[in-house]
Amino acid sequence: MPVLVITGTGTEIGKTVVTAAVAATALAAGRSVAVLKAAQTGVGPDEPGDAREVARLAGGVTAAEVARYPEPLAPATAARRAGLAPVRPRDVAEAAAKLATEHDLVLVEGAGGLLVRFDAAGGTLADVAGLLGAPVLLVVTAGLGTLNTTELTARELRSRGLDLPGVVIGSWPEAPDLAARCNLADLPDVAGAPLLGAVPAGAAALAPAAFRSSAPHWLAPRLEGTWDAEVFARREAP
Repeated sequence: MPVLVITGTGTEIGKTVVTAAVAATALAAGRSVAVLKAAQTGVGPDEPGDAREVARLAGGVTAAEVARYPEPLAPATAARRAGLAPVRPRDVAEAAAKLATEHDLVLVEGAGGLLVRFDAAGGTLADVAGLLGAPVLLVVTAGLGTLNTTELTARELRSRGLDLPGVVIGSWPEAPDLAARCNLADLPDVAGAPLLGAVPAGAAALAPAAFRSSAPHWLAPRLEGTWDAEVFARREAP
């Protein structure tokens, strides 16, 4: 997978920490990694964005953004309100393709969910994945409500002919409730794709060295980690 697109079922669900875990695991396997944030919103010109946070946690990655906007809104809205040019899917795809010529793996992180609009024409991260022919890793929440949003996103990916290699839980609670534990069995079913990891809640607060050494244990072998979905599900089963 020279390019892997990372999206989520919504905002603030752990996309950035999952991106960092995938990056750290790939780096540990000896691969060169670039992280591209398609559209960074809610930060000022000199403030660190998500790509820089991935670099802080994962280590030696190339961090890049296509565009950034100051207000924490959907990219199309944030661009319009700031009087700035919107980011277009082709811009993101071209930036990712260029990085792919120089790195073994390029991680393209979206903003919000799959169909959040980048521009007035309705361009989305799904369009970026289509232009690149890249698989899309889906980050989901653990608890009640995740099955619906996961299935909706998975159906949209399939309707566009996009590859969904699997789903990763972006924040697995220390004390999971009944819904979260049952979802370990139900998420692969509704997604039509395997569960490829579960990042523990609070992982972003770890010291970078601890994050990097732990990351492979949160991700399945398909993402170059050692996490075993069956073992995890048996341990957490209700």
